[in-house]
Amino acid sequence: MDQRVHVPIDDPNADTEWNDILRKHGVIPEKPPSPTPIIQEALEEARKQAHENRLEDKDLDELNELEDEEDEAFLEKYHNQRMAELSTIATASVFNQVYPLQKPDYSKDVTEASDKAFVLVHLTSSLGTNIESRLLTELWREMARKFGDIKFCEIRADMCIEGYPERNTPTILIYRDGDIKKQVVTLRELNGQDTTIRDVQNLLVGVGALKPKDHRVVSSAQTDREDPYRSIRSGNINAAKAEDDDDWD
Repeated sequence: MDQRVHVPIDDPNADTEWNDILRKHGVIPEKPPSPTPIIQEALEEARKQAHENRLEDKDLDELNELEDEEDEAFLEKYHNQRMAELSTIATASVFNQVYPLQKPDYSKDVTEASDKAFVLVHLTSSLGTNIESRLLTELWREMARKFGDIKFCEIRADMCIEGYPERNTPTILIYRDGDIKKQVVTLRELNGQDTTIRDVQNLLVGVGALKPKDHRVVSSAQTDREDPYRSIRSGNINAAKAEDDDDWD
């Protein structure tokens, strides 16, 4: 016969004198600490970080506008940081154009070149009727002008890889340190025929070719917020330009 004494416990977490006695004698475990102080501490830290990083996404013009509102030393820190970023980008911006590729030079112009910078290859369609490929060609030109620290290249898919399926064009190959970091087959993964520079930027941020806080990326995001339909119009304009591009005739 079970001779153990069964102690009635209504709520082991309740703050009662009876529960204090039971905890003292090890009958029930100690009450776990309240999560409230931890949550409050986390919220306070988040607010502190947000305040300290409030100038993180500001460009030089925006920083200059805050001269009367911010502490001079604090503002100077971010001003110098932006100047250093601009200097680094300017030094690395050695490409600024789309490079046509030849198969014999592929290893040198792409694989080896990716040891120094990200290299993006557009495997184009051989057909002038491939709207996505023509659109990407136009976007490639704009991206190359904007992001001169990234090497943008282009070659017809069937001239690069014998028997490459036309249905897989356009294809984007992203190289870094001698390896393919990502492959995008057609623009379906982006936004199809409505793909814009913003979509390609997001792709590059995802692979680490661009930093989310790069002022060029941030400025595009700010423009999109101010005019949410700009990207759609831009995509349509680019498609129209591509259709009229004599290079495909």
